This record gives sequence, C-alpha cells and structure tokens, in this order.
Amino acid sequence: MTRKSLILGALALALAVFAAAAWFGTRPAPVADAAPVAPEMAEALLRPYSPILGPEEAPVTIVEFLDPACEACRAFYPVVKDIMAEHGDVVRVAIRYTPFHGEASEEAIRVLEAARMQGVFEPVLEALLREQPRWASHGAPEPGLILEVAATAGLDAEAAETQMLAPDVIGILNQDRADVETVGVSGTPTFFVNGKPLDPFGEVELRALVAAEVAAAGS
Repeated sequence: MTRKSLILGALALALAVFAAAAWFGTRPAPVADAAPVAPEMAEALLRPYSPILGPEEAPVTIVEFLDPACEACRAFYPVVKDIMAEHGDVVRVAIRYTPFHGEASEEAIRVLEAARMQGVFEPVLEALLREQPRWASHGAPEPGLILEVAATAGLDAEAAETQMLAPDVIGILNQDRADVETVGVSGTPTFFVNGKPLDPFGEVELRALVAAEVAAAGS
C-alpha cells in the first residue's frame, strides 16, 4: 500500500468518525420512559374544578402548575398553545394555580377565577400573561392594575371585585396550595402529561412527551 493510499484511508476513517459523532450529537433525545405519579398523588395532581383549556374529553392531559406572575410561564404559554394546535382535539391543558410570587400572584389568580365565572378565562389569562411586565415586575402591582388589564380582555371588573372574594375562590386557592406541597412542585411552570412528570424540563422534552402520549392514545 502506497503512502498516498494510507493518507487517503486515514482521512476517510476520520470523516466517518466525525459524521457518526455529529449524528449521535444532534439526533433528538429519546423520550424518557417516565412512570406516572403514585396513586396517592393522582388526586392532588388534577382536581375536578381545575380550569381546562381545550376539549374536556381529550385523552391526553397536560397539567401545568402555573403562576401568572412567572416569567417562564409567560414564555412557555405560546409553546403550550402550539402543542395544542398541533394535536387538535387529542390534547387538553389543566391549570393548577401556584402563587409563588406573593400578593401579585394571588390577586391575579382571583381575577382569573372571576374571569372563569364570567366565561372569559382564556382571553383574560392571555391578557395577564401578555401584560405581565406591567403588573408583576415588582411583585406588588398598583391597586386596580390587574383588573384594568383583565377588563381589556372582556372582564366585567365591577362584578369581578365581588366574585374575587367568593368562598369558592378562597377554597380553590387553599386546595391548590396544599396540592403543590403534596406533589412537590418547587418551580413554575411544572408539567405532567397523563400523570407523567416532565423530566428533564424543556420545550423539546415537553413536545416529545406529549407526542408519545398522543401516539399511545391512538394505538
């Protein structure tokens, strides 16, 4: 074998190794075979009263522990909406309130519950997330600002002032706080898909886990 042949052979081997490394480095990570939460935690994961986005009877449920004052929740909302649009009637999202940001979070949640009573939950949620930098940047919004933002999305602010104080709203807040502790949620957003925790956290991982559950539901 000539010296030229040896050089060409070495180059070909190096290219092959590089191509293999590139393929393994860029291919999508496999979906983790996550186990659903323990049966004793299943009730705490999703309550019958939880707000639902999407079809009530969808076979795939994304549970999102959400704080309306959380910047990461705001950033992930378009991703969640895109996933719902991609899979149509097969996927729904259940919202669990997680008021980690103090009084601003709690007031926003009360406004959301008033919006649900008035049938404008989703547009008010989107308005609060869109305008989040105005009312949540310092954790203590000026009086009336959250209601003002919600009113632009169709909320009757005057009626909401009474609805926000309803015993049912207080009960929902208290139960969601207790469930957050039971499930062990320490940050927002935290996602579960058909009871399976999203771990590791990330957009690619969420899309993959939802796609896997959609495929399983259709099989």
